[in-house]
Amino acid sequence: MSAVREDLPEGRYGRARSAEEQTDRRLKVTGGVLGVLFVAMIVWFGWSHVTSTAISGEMIKFDVSAATQAKVHLEVRKDREGAGYCTVRALAEDGSEVGRKDALFDQDAARVDKVISLRTTSQATAVELVGCSPA
Repeated sequence: MSAVREDLPEGRYGRARSAEEQTDRRLKVTGGVLGVLFVAMIVWFGWSHVTSTAISGEMIKFDVSAATQAKVHLEVRKDREGAGYCTVRALAEDGSEVGRKDALFDQDAARVDKVISLRTTSQATAVELVGCSPA
């Protein structure tokens, strides 16, 4: 008895893929997915940057001539309709905090100059602008 091998019908079961073809396909799919995720991340960062309300402040000068008070001159840049808070703090000679204040900037202007009075618990030697954030 001889074994007769029947050939399978052509095209019925698809074409057999080599290991190289499978690897190439996986790399293309992985690259495509990573590319789409990268583009989505760039769009998300750009959108959040454009739509966020920004406020920034700069301390022009300060005066600590009084024993329980400090005056701070701030220049704040913000959106014209936006509002925000800037936090300033007074420091003693040893670096400890002797006063802190959150100042509201809600004027209808893109640039605001304001002098803030800050009460202190003892003589301050320095004043620091901690930061500004949207309201």
